Amino acid sequence: MQDKNAIVVIGYSGHAYVVAEILIEQGLNLDFYTDQKELTYNPYGLKYLGCETDRDFQGWELDVTYALGIGNNRLREKTAQIVVDHEKSLQKVISNNSSISKKAHIGNGAVISRGALVNALAQVEDYVILNTGCIIEHECIVKRAAHIGPGAVLAGNVSVGRRTFVGANTVIKQGVKIGDDVVIGAGSVIINDVSNNSKIVGNPARMI
Repeated sequence: MQDKNAIVVIGYSGHAYVVAEILIEQGLNLDFYTDQKELTYNPYGLKYLGCETDRDFQGWELDVTYALGIGNNRLREKTAQIVVDHEKSLQKVISNNSSISKKAHIGNGAVISRGALVNALAQVEDYVILNTGCIIEHECIVKRAAHIGPGAVLAGNVSVGRRTFVGANTVIKQGVKIGDDVVIGAGSVIINDVSNNSKIVGNPARMI
């Protein structure tokens, strides 16, 4: 039987490399990756396990834990559900160089990168990405499968909806509510609530 402490990273490019680095810095046993096909570029020397959506995927038979290495919000949420449906565990991936309040909640399968700061009573739900150096202030809610980009700042009591993407270096004013499936361009300043399925950019931000 496979070592139950072994970890499989799902996806093996871009964001997955960040996830791999965090797992390695924590001294965890990262052994495998999944992807649509075996890749020639293998910077961490991992073993190819196949693709989790294949009917004959053998990973479900192993006693391993899975880590989400997918940047796309919808695909990450869908893939996480496949893992859960197979009754497998998802790893929380939290950099040793992040700062997390003991009063904050971090959900299943979340990824928190270097320099991210999560303050008191913040709620970070399942499958969220908090990217490098972002700030999640007190009592913020970041809902399922959202992605907060590098250097973004959420002031106190901000709510970010499901699968929403907040671009790098965006600033969101205290108390603002962002809907589901929103895309916010890099460097935006958000001072008003944003409805579901919106695309918004600029300072002050405007719909596009």
